[in-house]
Amino acid sequence: MSQLNPSPWFFVMLMSWLTFSLIIQPKLLSLIHTNPPSNKTSTTTKTTPWTWPWT
Repeated sequence: MSQLNPSPWFFVMLMSWLTFSLIIQPKLLSLIHTNPPSNKTSTTTKTTPWTWPWT
């Protein structure tokens, strides 16, 4: 049963992780964000309690 033999599948998994870690990930991390977050002050809204008609 070939699916129980880890030899070919381990090599495929190892190569894919190495490709991702060494080639794809640095390229993705070097991209410049088009919409950088800005330091905005948070506004607080005043809430009033709801008056329930049955109380």
